[in-house]
Amino acid sequence: MLKITLKKSYIGTMEKQRKILRALGLRKIGMTIIRKEDPSLKGMIHKVSHMLDIEQVKDSQ
Repeated sequence: MLKITLKKSYIGTMEKQRKILRALGLRKIGMTIIRKEDPSLKGMIHKVSHMLDIEQVKDSQ
């Protein structure tokens, strides 16, 4: 599982990056989501990694 936090504003970024952040569910600075790690998520994170804070968390199951 990955804990992903938006750390920078996406004002002034390319539309493609804004769409990726919206698809992740990150709308405001400081917002955090926890998602299961998979190849499509890794690709999205790679595109906007400069705006995110990512950390590995234990599976809560």
